[in-house]
Amino acid sequence: MPRNSFRTARSRASTLGASLIAAAALAAPPARADAPDFGPHVHVLAPDTPGLQQRILDIYEAQQPNHFGPRRDAILLMPGTYRDLRIPVGFYTQVLGLGAHPDDVHVIGDLRSTALLANDNATQNFWRGAENFSVTPTLGIGDGTMQWAVSQAIPFRRMHVRGNMRLNQNQGWASGGWFSDVRVDGRIDSVTQQQWISRNSEWGGWTGSHWNMVFVGVRNAPAGDFPEPGARYTRVERTPLVREKPWLFVDAQGRYAVRVPALRRDSVGVSWGGPGEAPGRTLPLSAFHIARPGETAAALNAELAAGRHLLLTPGEYLLTEPLRVMRPGTVVLGLGFPTLRSDNGQALVKTADVDGLTLAGLFLDAGRERADVLMEVGPPGSRARHRADPTVLHDVFFRIGGAMPGRVRTALRINAHDTLVDHTWLWRADHGEGVGWTSNPALHGLEVDGEDVTVYGLFVEHFQGHQVVWRGDGGRVYFYQSELPYDPPSQAVWTSPTGRGFASYKVADGVTRHEAWGLGVYSVFLQPDVLLDRALEVPRRPGVRLHSMITVCLADKGSIERVVNDAGEPARCRGGSNTSTLTAYP
Repeated sequence: MPRNSFRTARSRASTLGASLIAAAALAAPPARADAPDFGPHVHVLAPDTPGLQQRILDIYEAQQPNHFGPRRDAILLMPGTYRDLRIPVGFYTQVLGLGAHPDDVHVIGDLRSTALLANDNATQNFWRGAENFSVTPTLGIGDGTMQWAVSQAIPFRRMHVRGNMRLNQNQGWASGGWFSDVRVDGRIDSVTQQQWISRNSEWGGWTGSHWNMVFVGVRNAPAGDFPEPGARYTRVERTPLVREKPWLFVDAQGRYAVRVPALRRDSVGVSWGGPGEAPGRTLPLSAFHIARPGETAAALNAELAAGRHLLLTPGEYLLTEPLRVMRPGTVVLGLGFPTLRSDNGQALVKTADVDGLTLAGLFLDAGRERADVLMEVGPPGSRARHRADPTVLHDVFFRIGGAMPGRVRTALRINAHDTLVDHTWLWRADHGEGVGWTSNPALHGLEVDGEDVTVYGLFVEHFQGHQVVWRGDGGRVYFYQSELPYDPPSQAVWTSPTGRGFASYKVADGVTRHEAWGLGVYSVFLQPDVLLDRALEVPRRPGVRLHSMITVCLADKGSIERVVNDAGEPARCRGGSNTSTLTAYP
């Protein structure tokens, strides 16, 4: 959206907005802190920052068209009340509140994601996010509503929306998003959103459904059941095991620190809604090495080996060896989508088989030389159990091609038992630079060999073999979104040992326990006479169960012939329905 449209006043949410503004005027001024040197692309702002609105608009004007560029930005909002402030959010931009509680930072105005493409199309609105503050949308799109038109890799966490939300723009398409630890006082309208996962959130009401909407540990999840059109909802009452993402904050004395929440079991709703502080540990910023683009992998590994945590500031990091996260309890936290890349075929991140690691807010880009893997959690053959203190990955995003040619066998490999993944998008690019069957080759998005690995929000797209290969027992997946590769040049090239094409989601024959909820697989084949025999392949055993599955043919070519194994009807773009659903398997 052009800058001037953000300067144009919209009708305000009268009663709610006025009362909140009046209450905010009586609040005591927050403690102030001198910011550490985070570098030029971490913008620490306060309500009285000179030129505050213009600074935010300048970032947006640089980032909204920056689909594949190198710039990265983090906007950090000091505790306080921000009146009549508009925050449009473009590519590679993360807006973070620096409060201990989401309501410590209160934006009265607008927070917005605007569709990138023509016709209000937000299906390429990637790589942006907002965390840990509250918004009263008095300057939104009307009726006290903020517009969050987004698709993949959009973390929206620990947020309090004091009004309503809309997850698309006008009647344009949007294609997938993420809520966790979010409270919306009013209603959420998903409209044309194609798929969505909400974890540990709550709201006044939810309307709308298209293909695949999953709610895990959500209060007031909408009524209706998959596969009913308009109510394709998959509900899981409790979140079995999760640790919320760490966040940077400023304490009452003006000191910067990172809060690392404790593990939660069988949880419902937000973590911050009750009295007192939720369990966890606070790490002073002095325990972190503040990394800047240009630092070598050797220098960063020396800091890790010395027992420091890492805070990666925005920008691109060209590595010649992997970051090695070896000490129990280490936190590696990124601000503003810091991007790791290697052009010599090396992995980007490898961890030891130890307790309690946290890898959060990282963007891993494949390089020109083919790598075996971009991130490996635990070495091959990992044996230790981590039930009481698992490794957790939050908002870890992978890209092969798009900005440049990239090559990799597998984006993410998990060998360590009990690992938790809390939102990931693994993307072999279908547009941008260096895109083509031989230009950005990549076989698998995710391989899992560890036991009892749990993933919330698994987005995996366009890989040339199986998108996901799961060999470890006890896996659980809550929400799966996968577009098949667009570009197989022929059926002969894209054929697996079990039939035409490669199943998107492959659970190995030796697995005895596996369960998944809300799985969507979609085809957009560009060449004629290419099809997929089965979207999902799993062993037929009592301990292997799938719930709420959908396949969709989205182009005028090809088909998906079965949903799982030999069950389910075809999804064909010609000569039948383009959508097929299956409630349960077996």
